[in-house]
Amino acid sequence: MLNPFMQSAQGRFTVCPAAPPAPDGDEPPPPDALTCSLTVPGEAYSAQIARRTVRSVLHAHRFDAIAVAAEQVTGELVAASWHLDPGRSLYLSVRYRDDALRLTVYDGHAPHSHPRLAAHCEARRRAALRLMAVVVRECGGAWGFGESREPGGGTRTWATLPRAGALGYGEGAGLCVGFR
Repeated sequence: MLNPFMQSAQGRFTVCPAAPPAPDGDEPPPPDALTCSLTVPGEAYSAQIARRTVRSVLHAHRFDAIAVAAEQVTGELVAASWHLDPGRSLYLSVRYRDDALRLTVYDGHAPHSHPRLAAHCEARRRAALRLMAVVVRECGGAWGFGESREPGGGTRTWATLPRAGALGYGEGAGLCVGFR
């Protein structure tokens, strides 16, 4: 019978290491610890799931002040990816590095080899992301898309929101910041 306090053949105890102490509920995790990934179905309602998840993750890390811009960008990224590749799973990655929030969506829509098809598809993706592009620009960020480097292929669409720019997004512009 196995006993957690038994010694191994080398004379060491085989007990699992003790868990670190639980963090104090009043202290937020460090900003660079913000990392979250989520796979959502390729359906219209997935944008709402993604927005709410991002809002919750930002709240847990005490980044509520940038949630308005982040939710808008997340919803647009997921909705555009769903529109261009319906019915297939979408993968959302949320990271905070170098004082900026990086949102990335991977979809299964592979790049086209024919130049005219590729140009048409690129134009459709840019058109679908017009609103997101405005939000990212207002926040002083950047965005783009290209072939996914993941094993399954497809397209990677990303946006980076600097914290300083996202903090002021929606203030004084007549936007309904509190509307959900």
